[in-house]
Amino acid sequence: MSETPLPPCPECASAYTYEMGALLVCPECGHEWTPASADAETSPDERVIKDSVGNALADGDTVTVVKGLKVKGHPTGIKAGTKVRNIRLVDGVDGHDIDCKIDGFGHMQLKSSVVRKS
Repeated sequence: MSETPLPPCPECASAYTYEMGALLVCPECGHEWTPASADAETSPDERVIKDSVGNALADGDTVTVVKGLKVKGHPTGIKAGTKVRNIRLVDGVDGHDIDCKIDGFGHMQLKSSVVRKS
């Protein structure tokens, strides 16, 4: 008898879930959900990166830097109000999730918390 294992509870991560009709139930926290919604919640394509004011960003967007940034090896840094065109969203290091090229500075990565969608 080969049964497919049930997914853990999305609320408390308990492994003791069971089926009750069309629903999955967690006996530990009492959460009930449908198997289709569990698949939709765990899909990796749903990663949403938001700017400093909560707008969703996408590849190719133009953003504006909202605060002055120090750049190692450059005397002036990036000034607030600098426009950055054609961004690319990446899984960067230490929270840097925007890959871009800034005129006068070259290729660099920025955090989404210091930009605003234009």
